[in-house]
Amino acid sequence: MDIVKHPESRQLMRTVKASAYVFEDQNSKRLMSYIEQIAPSEATALIIGETGTGKELVARKIHLLSNRKHQPFVAVNCGALSDTLAETELFGHEKGAFTGAINQQIGWFEAAQGGTIFLDEIGDLSPNIQVKLLRILQENEIVRLGSRKTHKIDVRIIAATNIRLEEAVYAGNFREDLYFRLKVASLNILPLRLRIGDILPLAQHFIDDYSQSLKRKSPELSPEAQQLLQDYHWPGNIRELENAIHHALLVCKNGVIQSYDFQLSGFKHSLLSSEYNLSIYQNSDQTLKHILFNWFEQGIEDLDEQFEAEITEAAYEYCHQNQLHTAKLLGVSRNIIRARLIKHGLLSPNTRIQASA
Repeated sequence: MDIVKHPESRQLMRTVKASAYVFEDQNSKRLMSYIEQIAPSEATALIIGETGTGKELVARKIHLLSNRKHQPFVAVNCGALSDTLAETELFGHEKGAFTGAINQQIGWFEAAQGGTIFLDEIGDLSPNIQVKLLRILQENEIVRLGSRKTHKIDVRIIAATNIRLEEAVYAGNFREDLYFRLKVASLNILPLRLRIGDILPLAQHFIDDYSQSLKRKSPELSPEAQQLLQDYHWPGNIRELENAIHHALLVCKNGVIQSYDFQLSGFKHSLLSSEYNLSIYQNSDQTLKHILFNWFEQGIEDLDEQFEAEITEAAYEYCHQNQLHTAKLLGVSRNIIRARLIKHGLLSPNTRIQASA
């Protein structure tokens, strides 16, 4: 079984991060195939996924399959850094740069020299830090706080987010040029509920891992328990599964974990599978061309009009009914978008054009 484990998994117990990732589900195997394609390159990568899905573990897998695997892998949680702290933590500072700076200190970028730096929750970086990060991507150099001297660096950047960066760009909270610099390779990590084939292998890994820690024989999962794990929607993803297994191990009896040994939150998740970019998971027979061929075979009347209506409605919904953003997304003028929306009954002719965000 192909599994990626966090080197400090026990230190993650009080966090929401995943401590292990397996590639047993067909979707996960397709993700692994994509990782194997991009890992040897020097391309920056953007990993998108819900909290607890294992974004850092995927980043570690990319690093381990790259030519930098013997060099440092440095993980930084950008969401935990204030604007003032972020600059000195990421880029370092010189002695006397600020009150309390009694020594020179290198930042995380220099610490990752020759290797990979993983920037989690990249969307939380302030505009000021975004500018400096863009300079690193363009010039491969940093400037420590309190210095005017540049320092050349050689690092691969992998970023991750659990928010829609496109929306942050439209809202003016994230630089568009930085977004496209980071998104040379894009990986959408599916939530656990959309890769059911990973659930039982992950569960078995956690059972064996915690049983070893507790110095006891690994219990079995009853058929009812297995079915429960596969049917549950896992809003907390891998981290929730690990916690559930840990609890079940503590209360199970007679070497068997029963379905009633689990304490599950019962929370429903609002996101649906349609909100994920599944392009790297699709088989070749699921391409847009194949879908169009199916439409052709159905003999749909006014197919060109139908296709225009579908793509216009989808783009309009994706942009939260903002006409200017929809026009930008489709690469046409706002007047054309307005005309199409009215034409296909998606907008009243008397509706005013929304102001730009």
